[in-house]
Amino acid sequence: MNAGFTDREIVSTGIAGLDTVLDGLRIGDNLVWRVDDIDDYRRFVQPFVAAASAQRRQIIYLRFGRHAPLVLPGPGVRTVTVDATGGFEAFTRQVYQLITDHGRGAFYICDSLSDLLSAWATDYMVGNFFRVVCPYLYELDTVAYFALQPQSHSHTTLSRIRETTQVLIDVHHAREECHIQPVKVWRRQSPTMFLPHRQQGECFVPVIDSSDATHLQAALEHRHQQASQRQLDCWDRMFLEATEASAPTTDPVRRVAILEHLLTVLIGREERILQLARRYLTLEDLLTVRARMIGSGYIGGKAVGMLLARQALLHADREYWGRHLEPHDSFFLGSDVYYSYLVHNRWWPRIMRQRSPEGYFDEARSLREGMLRGEIPGEIRLELERMLDYFGQYPILVRSSSLQEDGFGNAFAGKYESVFRVNQGSPDRRLEELEDAIRQVYASTMSEDALVYRQQRGLAQMEEPMALLLQRVNGRYHGRYYLPDAAGVGVSRNTFAWDPDMDPEAGMLRLVLGLGTRAVDRIEGDHACVVALDQPHKRPYRERSETYRYSQHTVDVLDILDNRPRSLPLRQLVQAAAELPLRWVAERDREASERSRTLPGGGPVWRLTFTPLLRETAFVPLMRRLLRELERAYAYPVDVEFTVHLAADGLPSVNLVQCRPLQTLGEGQAVTLPDRVRSASLLFETRGRFMGGNIDQPIARVVHIDGPRYSALSVPQRFAVARLVGQINRAVADRDADPVLLIGPGRWGTSSPELGIPIRFADINRVAVLVEVAELGAGMIPDLSFGSHFFQDLVESRIGYVALFPQESGTDFRPAWLDALPGHCRLPPPGDEARDPAVAAAVRVYDVRGRDLRVVADVVRQHLLCYANPAAGAPTG
Repeated sequence: MNAGFTDREIVSTGIAGLDTVLDGLRIGDNLVWRVDDIDDYRRFVQPFVAAASAQRRQIIYLRFGRHAPLVLPGPGVRTVTVDATGGFEAFTRQVYQLITDHGRGAFYICDSLSDLLSAWATDYMVGNFFRVVCPYLYELDTVAYFALQPQSHSHTTLSRIRETTQVLIDVHHAREECHIQPVKVWRRQSPTMFLPHRQQGECFVPVIDSSDATHLQAALEHRHQQASQRQLDCWDRMFLEATEASAPTTDPVRRVAILEHLLTVLIGREERILQLARRYLTLEDLLTVRARMIGSGYIGGKAVGMLLARQALLHADREYWGRHLEPHDSFFLGSDVYYSYLVHNRWWPRIMRQRSPEGYFDEARSLREGMLRGEIPGEIRLELERMLDYFGQYPILVRSSSLQEDGFGNAFAGKYESVFRVNQGSPDRRLEELEDAIRQVYASTMSEDALVYRQQRGLAQMEEPMALLLQRVNGRYHGRYYLPDAAGVGVSRNTFAWDPDMDPEAGMLRLVLGLGTRAVDRIEGDHACVVALDQPHKRPYRERSETYRYSQHTVDVLDILDNRPRSLPLRQLVQAAAELPLRWVAERDREASERSRTLPGGGPVWRLTFTPLLRETAFVPLMRRLLRELERAYAYPVDVEFTVHLAADGLPSVNLVQCRPLQTLGEGQAVTLPDRVRSASLLFETRGRFMGGNIDQPIARVVHIDGPRYSALSVPQRFAVARLVGQINRAVADRDADPVLLIGPGRWGTSSPELGIPIRFADINRVAVLVEVAELGAGMIPDLSFGSHFFQDLVESRIGYVALFPQESGTDFRPAWLDALPGHCRLPPPGDEARDPAVAAAVRVYDVRGRDLRVVADVVRQHLLCYANPAAGAPTG
């Protein structure tokens, strides 16, 4: 803001006396008028517009206030109405783009900034808006007029605006006279410039008599004697009014009106969520949230879901859930802090580039790197310090809670990060590590998976600020390790039923010992315990030996001494933590224990089957009731995350940490499977081990990753295969018009290429059906992680899932059907990765249009077929 100031053109205010006081305006000036009444602003706007019009300047009037218009239509004047009710980001982006479009030299008149408070409910964002547009207007050689009514704003906001603007003038009335007092005039001064000036016609006369000035100041202070009591942020005043309204004597109509207003500025905008909030959240509940809130704005979908679920359960049966539901211990970092972080680090121009089609992914990559290193605003750091004082050294989980997250239709499952902080060390170190966790979650808003998800659901241009849920980690100390007795994921509709006798409405759980990360994620070589709540002792495996094989072998814990999360083999944890609740979560493997005794240091071998918990305690009926009552409250299937605390006698209590609507495909319309399919027409068949409800999906193209050829590839070549699959996926313009069947060995989405194809979900999000094939010789086995984030992504994206175990009875896989197709059906793989002949040979693409190939499934009979209509010319052989 310093370069070339002396060369800048002088501009008139339209009032000669004011030009004299200020030494004129300069191109680049932003002039803020602090007024008691909007008419005082109007009296200075109109001469400025007239003078600018006479000079044939382009004048843009930004109309967003509730007051009467300041500028009338006329030559050279363009009025642009901007809606502030859509939120800070939408409003600021529109104004920023408007300034960009009009380029250099335009003059701007803005309505009173104070009127933005009715739309945003917080001063914080008014200050942020000004900090975004003021430097940009200066950069483009404009002159802009703003107004605000200082009694409506906090000292912090007024200070930020004063610091940012070039010119700041107070306008007051005293003793029936109008006075102005320049508070800031950047790089201009005179002996009397910053004195009060009394208006006398076109002239402004400085008050040079100290006695006169003292009397003037006394008159102004008398007029504003209540101002010091009102100099609170609008947000604080709103909750102060809510506190007063919580008194029993308050008029019920006023109380309801205040509650409704708070819901719209704290809870969200989605009407179905607001309806739930009106039913289950009280004014006192919202005041309790405010007491634990840092910053202002929305608390985000994850936090709202947790609060709604808890209150819905207590509403259903307060006595029962009062005994079985652990109290939560959470703080809320408001969504406005996210925008303040962006503005404070001067990233708004980069945000504008990222929101454009050409910069949506490219700019996000560099912005994400910057967000990992940005500076947290000082006032937020102070609040975080106080929160850490409260938590002491208990571990903390920093969880994403964006505005759109966990709503109806948009789960964002696993798209944003959550970060554990063990919270050890000096206060300064603990604060630094907490800030790093916050940066990490903020930066995840720019991850490719999150951006693809938003784009796919039409949310790319919608406001999506990131609030945070800061939770004490539920658990207990076991020496140097800290972990919950158990944790898990629950769904009220078991869309993954693997037995015809199972009732999908009974729900399903995924249980783990330790932190819940292994319940929500697909972990290489490890498996959560999958429990159908109507038949909790049936597992999705054929043999008992598989129950051990596909069980949890590694436990996620927090290491207090090393101050970091760790994953420990169960045997190592058992040796280090004598008080683990193995009595309830595990069974002793007698044969393995006998063998272990013959080895040095051998001891009992435990298998995490959770059988005692499921058979001998009230846990199953407790969770079944929890899911049923939450589904009833939501009038929709739900997905929850929880931790479990077990008393010495096995009595369970649950800490509900998340609840959201569950996207399900449901059974769908009845599907008729053929009684018999000729072997020449069959591509694959399985009984059980599929997901997606009743399916009747025609297939246009098949992409088959040949298992033996893939196994022969090097690790870099396997990653090349993954990239090639991503290119094929992104080329699918319309999934309904070009449905793709994707078949591959082992696990899709693995991080270990020796176990399958190391793709991200964004690389397969446009396929119609996904198939995992067991390649036993290569050690690549499908992972039936039903209920994990990966499987929830499949459900939400309407992607059918099939796991094929060709060596087992009831399963048939005939890739020779593809090999027998006519040559013109085989398509060359696209992209640079296919230049490697070995990679191209492993990725086989077939056009099967005209073959009437379809995937059909009956979820009740647990039978799925992929076959071609023989009349359509299926290959023979």
